[in-house]
Formats: sequence, C-alpha cells, structure tokens
Amino acid sequence: MRAFDLSGHVTVVTGGNSGIGLAMAGGLAEAGANVCIWGTNTERNAAAAEQLRAHGHGVLALSCDVGEEDQVEAAMAQTVEHFGRLDSCFANAGVTGGGTRFVETDLAAFRRVTRVNLDGAFLTFRAAARQLVAQGEGGSLVATASLAAVQGPPRGQAYAASKGGLISMVKAIAMELAKHRIRANAILPGWISTPLADPALNSEPFHRRVLPRVPAGRWGEPADFAGLAVYLASPASAYHTADTITVDGGYVAF
Repeated sequence: MRAFDLSGHVTVVTGGNSGIGLAMAGGLAEAGANVCIWGTNTERNAAAAEQLRAHGHGVLALSCDVGEEDQVEAAMAQTVEHFGRLDSCFANAGVTGGGTRFVETDLAAFRRVTRVNLDGAFLTFRAAARQLVAQGEGGSLVATASLAAVQGPPRGQAYAASKGGLISMVKAIAMELAKHRIRANAILPGWISTPLADPALNSEPFHRRVLPRVPAGRWGEPADFAGLAVYLASPASAYHTADTITVDGGYVAF
C-alpha cells in the first residue's frame, strides 16, 4: 500500500476546520501528510488543528477568506514558507444560498455564493497551480462540488451555478495542466451530515421524503471522504484526472 503513503506530502484544505474538509484533512494527516487548513473562523481553526496534530505530523491553520485574492496569495505563500513545498490542494470552502425564490433573488445574494464557491476555488487553485508548476514535480487539485451541479435544486440557483461552474473549471484546468503532471478532479457529495446540511436533514418532512431514496439507507458522513482524499492526493491516482466522483450512497442512480 505504499502508493497511499503520504509521508512528507504537503496539502492545503480550504474550509478544513469542520465537516467534509476536516474529515479529508484528517484522512490525509493519518496517511502521513503535513496539512494546512484554511478557514475564516479562528476558534474552529485552532480546534481543528489540535485534532489533526494527534496524527503526529505537521499542521498549520491559517485564517483566510478564499474570496479575497490578497488573502489567498498570502496564505499560499505562508503555507509554502512553513512547509517548504506543496503537493496537493483541496478547494473545499463553500457557502450555501439564501433559499429565496428565484424571482426574488437579488444579484448581491447570488454573488455572495459564487464569490466563495467559484471565485474562491479559482483563486485557490491558481495559487496552488503556480507553486506546483514552479516545483515541476506534478501534483493534485481537488474541488468539492455538489450534486446540485447536475440536479436542479429549487431556490438554489446560485449554489447550483457555482458548483456547475466549478466542475467545468476543474476539467479545463486538468486539460491545461496535464503536461505538468498536475491532475484535477471534482468530488460530488450527496446528502452528507454536516453543520451546514443538518438543519434540513434533521427535519421530519425532509427525512421522510429523501432518505428512502438513498440506497445506502443512511445520510453520508464526513468520514466517508477521508479515504477518497488520500487516494486523490496520492500517487495511486496518478492517471486519474478531469473526473467528477460522486459520493452519495447511490442516490443519483436510484
């Protein structure tokens, strides 16, 4: 299983202080990676970093709003200065929409979502790609998209647009950077129990209507993404690029 050994590997996980991001960071750290998590909540950053340090490898937590270009550039520079290199980057930071009717959604509300989910991923991947290209050793870029990119969530046009655009951007990045041995993939989570999703998942009407459509018979857990993160960061996925990987317990196929 040496292909999955991430000893000496350096990775960035945005939105890595909770939910899917923290679970991916934990999986990467357990496999031997040095992990830098970016988040806007300093208290959650500190708590997550303490949890990750239990794996015995290098951990750095940085305050960064991925929608701000200067903050992203500064965070990437600090990450590389601290660890000396970069090997993979997970653009996982995201926000949900306001749940307003489409005809009542104003442009500012739409852009509040795309600013983080799409612009933020662009800025993060651009900074990571510049470092990976300069190193000349290849690497891996991974985006957390959503089933909303391929389905039609009512009152979720901004979120769907941001995640759909993210998938298309990842494929274009994969094509351009393949010559540098840099691969890019997107993960599409289904209904996952996270702080953002739990209010909906725990409501009785939603639970009754949606859970029977999940063949796995349960909501997903952040831990379901830890192994996938290790695979996508590791040499085991060296020939795997420009893909969208669905993790939904069979929901879409049912």
